[in-house]
Amino acid sequence: MASGAENIFDRELYLTRLERTKLNRPDILSHSIATELAERLDPITRAFNHACLIAVDPEPIAAAIRASGKVKNLKIIEPTASEILPLTANAFDAIFDILDLHLVNDVPGRLIQLRRALIPDGLFMACLFAGLTLNELRQSWLEAEDLVTGGVSPRVAPMIDVREMGGLLQRADLALPVVDLDRTIVRYPDAIALIHEIRSLGLSNVMTGRSRKPVTRNLLGEAISIYQQKFSDDDGRIRATIEVAWATAWSPHESQQKPLKPGSAKFRLADALKVPETKLN
Repeated sequence: MASGAENIFDRELYLTRLERTKLNRPDILSHSIATELAERLDPITRAFNHACLIAVDPEPIAAAIRASGKVKNLKIIEPTASEILPLTANAFDAIFDILDLHLVNDVPGRLIQLRRALIPDGLFMACLFAGLTLNELRQSWLEAEDLVTGGVSPRVAPMIDVREMGGLLQRADLALPVVDLDRTIVRYPDAIALIHEIRSLGLSNVMTGRSRKPVTRNLLGEAISIYQQKFSDDDGRIRATIEVAWATAWSPHESQQKPLKPGSAKFRLADALKVPETKLN
């Protein structure tokens, strides 16, 4: 696992903020993710006897999984400060990792743990914030801080790229990986409303390299002004990009489809295209 010196995220602070906002946290995000998860489970014809759910807000997600009728027994694990999960090898035939992976310091290590906990041909499904999520807020903070203080500090977490996620799944020896992205543009009256919502979800800055200095009125005002100038619509409302990556893969099994070996094709491309084949010297 990643050493403390290499950690990007303060998991202890992350969990503290989640606990602090638990009773008043808006549930629209978890319910929309639960609905999407149910839709993604629907075309899967398999039934699963022992599944595991790792989630920040597990109740609506668990309800959606159970309502699908495809999982007999569901074990729920809430995120912990430790990135070593309480899992045993070959314990589950399905694992769902929901909205925690984007704040894990050692993503390859997490994926390897999950793959080991799956039986052969077990399902892995995850969703996480990715791509350009909150890119407008990131740009506004960086530009404002550079103008006001002459330096910058991390204020919006880095996001995993979709192509990078596919490579990480393969690196963890998960088979048949598929990763896609759901992009939503959310509009707010102003940047302050966006910042308040991020805080209400317990998702404000938990990076270990964050500035410990209080945000001054001058800095905040500059960030809000830049956001308004660059990312507002004609009606004055600002835009915020939210991208959620969905990843699906399977633990390896001999029954799964394998890619053809090089040179094993039975037909030439030139024959299929009905054109003469020219060999290069």
